[in-house]
Amino acid sequence: MLMHSRPARLLAFAIAAVAGYVDAVGFLGSGQFFVSFMSGNTTRLGVGIAGDGAAALVAASLIASFVAGVTVTSLLRRRVSGSRRIGLNLVFCAAMLTVAALAAESVEGLVPIALLAFAMGGINLVLESEGEVRFGLTYITGTLIKLGTRLADAIAGAPRADWLALLLLWLALAGGGTLGGLAFGALDLYALWPAVAATWLIGAIALFGSRD
Repeated sequence: MLMHSRPARLLAFAIAAVAGYVDAVGFLGSGQFFVSFMSGNTTRLGVGIAGDGAAALVAASLIASFVAGVTVTSLLRRRVSGSRRIGLNLVFCAAMLTVAALAAESVEGLVPIALLAFAMGGINLVLESEGEVRFGLTYITGTLIKLGTRLADAIAGAPRADWLALLLLWLALAGGGTLGGLAFGALDLYALWPAVAATWLIGAIALFGSRD
């Protein structure tokens, strides 16, 4: 994360917290499927193919929705240049989260959860640069691997080993997941609305508050 400025790191921490929150709400509201962690859904797909066709269908649908969110957001980003790209990316994902939250109030079944997966796919591109996503904002395995290697670098005496930033990114996702679990226990799928508000706020700050 040393390649990113301090505002970009703070943005990454904020998005990771929102992603952890949304994933927790989606996980609890969908019968234990993920809306941002597609490795978990891929495992569920494989297990479902082995013995539970309905679960396999749900997992496959969420994976497809996540990929569609990445694809559509990437196409939209290509139509925007300059400092507005990050903010507009977040605003688009906030709009999709809003649609998902509204759908959760009126539509039962897979549709609201698939919309959440779509939004979470797109939000991973916020810090994309030159076609490369340098670290995931809604999944953490790669971050933990980097954390381990940076800790090794620090122990070996390497300068500027950014293990602390990676640890904070993990803590942001885990903290968001904790809050999401608590909120779902109190509000059920209405717990999505704080995440919607937070994403709109982060998007507005990125769009109008900073050019970094």
